[in-house]
Amino acid sequence: MSAITHELPRAAVNAKLIALISSGAVGLGVLLSGFVINEPAPYELYMAGLIAIWALFGLRLSRSVVPLLVLLVTFNIGGMISMSQMSDLMNTPLYLAVSLFLAFTAVFFAAVTEMQPGLYRVIFLAYVIAAVSTSLLGILGYFHAFPGADMFTKYERAAGAFQDPNVFGPFLALPGIYLLHRLLTGSPAKMFIYAAPLLIIVGGIFFSFSRGAWGLFGASAILLTGALFLQSSSGRFRLRIVVMSVAAFLFLALALLIALQIPSVAELFTARAQLAQDYDSARLGRFARYGIGFMLALEKPFGIGPLVFGQIYGEDTHDIWLKALMDYGWLGFVSWLTMICWTLAGGFRILFRDRPWQPYVLCAYVVLIGHIALGTFIDTDHWRHFYLLLGLIWGGIGLEYRHQHAIRADAQRTRSQPRISVDRQRHMQIDSNRSGV
Repeated sequence: MSAITHELPRAAVNAKLIALISSGAVGLGVLLSGFVINEPAPYELYMAGLIAIWALFGLRLSRSVVPLLVLLVTFNIGGMISMSQMSDLMNTPLYLAVSLFLAFTAVFFAAVTEMQPGLYRVIFLAYVIAAVSTSLLGILGYFHAFPGADMFTKYERAAGAFQDPNVFGPFLALPGIYLLHRLLTGSPAKMFIYAAPLLIIVGGIFFSFSRGAWGLFGASAILLTGALFLQSSSGRFRLRIVVMSVAAFLFLALALLIALQIPSVAELFTARAQLAQDYDSARLGRFARYGIGFMLALEKPFGIGPLVFGQIYGEDTHDIWLKALMDYGWLGFVSWLTMICWTLAGGFRILFRDRPWQPYVLCAYVVLIGHIALGTFIDTDHWRHFYLLLGLIWGGIGLEYRHQHAIRADAQRTRSQPRISVDRQRHMQIDSNRSGV
């Protein structure tokens, strides 16, 4: 008995230590995703090692996560088939290796959040820290606040610790929406705790001068506010959402007016705020290439090979659907479309259910919708945070499946217990009758 008594605390301590180490390991990986100045970035190297180690020591895929793995692998098989159409492979094998690696990160995040729901909080906290840090670098770089700050800008736009402002801006959307969620639903006493980092992140999005990032954050904020309004039946809470939304809009409008007093900001904002740029509507601009590409896809069911489209027409596809057809063939396109539809349908089913992880899934879901819309104008197949979004939603899908399975199991046990009691009573009655005879 004493041996058992001594073993239990040790097992509990070991389990807590393992949970702490795993939380720190995943949090560090998410933190590194905000610093991608050079490739391969520390994120790729770290996550490759982390996934390998986790696979050796107990990474398990539930039946809920397997469809995500199958669809993403099939998508990349389409890319390998498309590569066979190329006469010169160039750097294509490396490109597809990165695509497959990013697919594995989505599956990894889905699997670990399903097994440890507490990781949602760790992931979002690490993401907020990364977003605030890289936003500060981008803002300071834009205003040339210190010598060498230019390395955090590209094309006179804030890029933070990223290579492209058009990736830097969308990267900030999820932590910004999460902080907005906390601001709308959290304690009034903690509003400044959420408002200060949110202001920094919104500043990073603005000074990235990415039209896609502006639209993404704005649309996601509207979707989040609408979802919270519909989810709550409290008139007081709904009034709070309306009042705070109006206050936030007025504050952002005032901040925009102040920023536009700076001539360089006003000039770049005016140029970037136009819906169609010269490179969009030119003779072989983005929109013209869409038509050419989709017609070409009808003739090339296996695709033309990753990155070949840009070599032929001078610019990449800038459309994830066209890119799927050109770089991954019809097989890749169908796999990607199925994966997106499955994610949206599965995520929507669990969107308003009262669960501890529901706020995180809700934030990821509204931002994913924005990314899907944004994919119509830009390639997102190599965006690291896009695969994190997928993993967060599929992790929630897996958690809901486990939750429902546990409810059914409990109900089945409850139904079987009275039957057992009745059977026992019958046997006892028979035995007593026999003994009486």
